[in-house]
Amino acid sequence: MSIADPMFPMRRALALAAAAAHAGEVPVGAVITHKGAIIGEGANAPRGRHDPSHHAEIAAIRAAAQHLGSDRLIDCALWVTLEPCAMCAGAIAHARITRLYYGAEDAKGGAIIHGPRLFTQPTIHHHPEIYGDILAAESAALLRDFFAERR
Repeated sequence: MSIADPMFPMRRALALAAAAAHAGEVPVGAVITHKGAIIGEGANAPRGRHDPSHHAEIAAIRAAAQHLGSDRLIDCALWVTLEPCAMCAGAIAHARITRLYYGAEDAKGGAIIHGPRLFTQPTIHHHPEIYGDILAAESAALLRDFFAERR
């Protein structure tokens, strides 16, 4: 699928997040692009899949790696609706993703600009370009609404 709208990957990630919320999962969606095309996508599903590692980013990375036939996602961009956690940040580094775009910040569980700030650590072997606050209001609203319904 080719991308004409530069925000299309994040809009697609938002749609995946909304689908996760509908399934009772924390609403996070992720998309990976390469050469103007979506090559992997995922939505949070740790509860439904009984797999604590099934975060949106991990699902998208797995799909993109299968698509490319490689564990290295060089020249790829990851678009995710929420600041990645430490597990996902580690996977981003191992996959050598070139650019990371994220929506809402996660002061509690994020690992990019919060918590361990993984990509600022001297021992990390790969540092993607990082762009935050991409459609952050929409991402935050999905999360806020999801948790408000459960309280």
